[in-house]
Amino acid sequence: VQLQASGGGLVQPGGSLRLSCATSGFTWDYYAIGWFRQAPGKGREMVSCLGNVDGNTYYADSVKGRFTISRDSAKNTVYLQMNSLRPEDTAIYYCTRTPMSCLTDSVYVDVWGQGTQVTVSS
Repeated sequence: VQLQASGGGLVQPGGSLRLSCATSGFTWDYYAIGWFRQAPGKGREMVSCLGNVDGNTYYADSVKGRFTISRDSAKNTVYLQMNSLRPEDTAIYYCTRTPMSCLTDSVYVDVWGQGTQVTVSS
């Protein structure tokens, strides 16, 4: 089972990035795929999640209207389109797998991908 995150980088405030999470070794049928982030000195928080079992999506209040999660089933890849980025979005972003549904507590994550750094700065 692997989750391979990519797409991070340095962007100016107001800019955009698209993160990708390529998954392998399991089928999505019984899992939710999401993104957590961790800023310096802070805990991990769920940013967005796609529930493949119940079809629900989740967005943290801080990113609603700016971030969009989507999937390409043929490529087994989940994307996080991040627009109107702010300095407070600076963090390491982790692709995650959670059994069954989008649960926001990180204790329910059973597989973590490697992080990808997103830095929003002028």
